Order: sequence, then C-alpha cells, then structure tokens
Amino acid sequence: MNAALEIVGLEASVDDVKILKGVDLTVPFGQIHAIMGPNGSGKSTLCHVLTGKADYVVSGSATLNGEDLLSRSVDERARMGILQAFQYPVEVAGVGLSEFMREAATEFGMSPAVIEQRIAEQAVRFDMERFLDRAVNNDLSGGEKKRSEIFQMAVLGPKVAVLDEIDSGLDIDAVKEVSQAVEAMRSPDVGILMITHYSRILRYLSPDVIHVMMDGRIVATGGPELADELEAGGYEALRKRLGIESRPRADLPF
Repeated sequence: MNAALEIVGLEASVDDVKILKGVDLTVPFGQIHAIMGPNGSGKSTLCHVLTGKADYVVSGSATLNGEDLLSRSVDERARMGILQAFQYPVEVAGVGLSEFMREAATEFGMSPAVIEQRIAEQAVRFDMERFLDRAVNNDLSGGEKKRSEIFQMAVLGPKVAVLDEIDSGLDIDAVKEVSQAVEAMRSPDVGILMITHYSRILRYLSPDVIHVMMDGRIVATGGPELADELEAGGYEALRKRLGIESRPRADLPF
C-alpha cells in the first residue's frame, strides 16, 4: 500500500526546547490514522511542522506521496496536497465561502468548470449548501465550522488531510456530525491524520490505526483496544504499563 505521508526520525525544536524527539509514522492512502496524547505531547507541533510553520528548527524527513515535504514553502506544501483543518477556525469577514473556494481551487490549478462541479458536489455531500453565500465561518456553530473545514478540504482534494483537534469544544451531537464528515472524506486518494485528546470521537468513526504520542514520541500503536485502554486508565496508566517516567507539568513546552 502506497504511503500518502511518511515521517522518519522527525525532530523539532523552538527556542532551544526540543518538542519532537524522533517521530516515525506512515499513513497509507485510504486510511485514517488517529494520534492521541496528553497536553504538551507534541501533537499540534507535528501539525505545524508538516504544514510549514516557520518557528521550528527541524531535522529528519517527511515525504508526501514520495516527495520531500520539509524543504518546501507553506504554499508549495499546500499545492503538493497537504492541507490542515484547524482547531479554532477563524471567521473571514466579507468573503463568501463559495468565493473563497473558487480562489483557492484556482490556485490549485483547477479549471472553472471543475471548480463549480466540485463545490456543488461537496456542498451536498457535507450539507454546506446553505452556507455557500455566507462569509467564511460567519455565525456558524462550532460543529458547522469544523464541517466547513472538511468541506473546504474535500473541494481541493488533498493527498493528506491533517485534522488538528477536530473535535475540540464540540458537544456530543456536533462530535457525531464531524465524525460522519471525517468518514465521508475517506477515499483511496487521501490519507487522513487526525489529532485528538479524547477517545470520544472514536466512538463514532473507525480509524484504521491509533497512535499515542507522549513527550515528543509515538510510544504506542494499535487498534480500538488502545483507545479503550486510555478510556479506562488514562495516559498515566499507559505510561506505567510502558515504563515511561512521568514528566512534571511545569516542564511541558506547550
């Protein structure tokens, strides 16, 4: 199975604080991989490094469909096909969602006819038709904003979709809706990397693989049983089982 995203020995530091300490991860096309972990474990830093935030000193490698990612600029990475859904989507005043998507898709090299077709199809698929003429994320609920992020990704057709805390701040009904939207993204043409603190979203979707990140490393990989273990005993119980020493909270970089 071809790798949409392959990460080997990825390290990242900011202000002389090492945050990622050798991350190895492969996400094949057609699969959803979930990364869970406590606050300060490096999950969001991994998202930032993959999408090109400039604050970090980085070593190791990351490839997207076999092409080097880390040497590319932010816009080059997006055009290559890696897109991120944000934990806190912002409102874009005065810019309609359909207008925004036309501009973005044009940057991706799509023809006007293809753009209109993709907007129409994905708006139906993700129940976004009534929001197309609104300003981006204007007066949307938390769940609607997250669904809008996934709709935007689906229009652009990424090779790798990075979902950073897609369930953050949502009530149970919104979590269900967003879970359905993530499952609707599943395709042989995309690998999905979903970052989350909590196992509740995993009750409503079925990732192919679950990884646990602690202290800048992936320390465990498995299936639903790993989420069940975390639900039952929390991260400290997993630390004890794996023989990983607890780190003082004050030492966490983020």
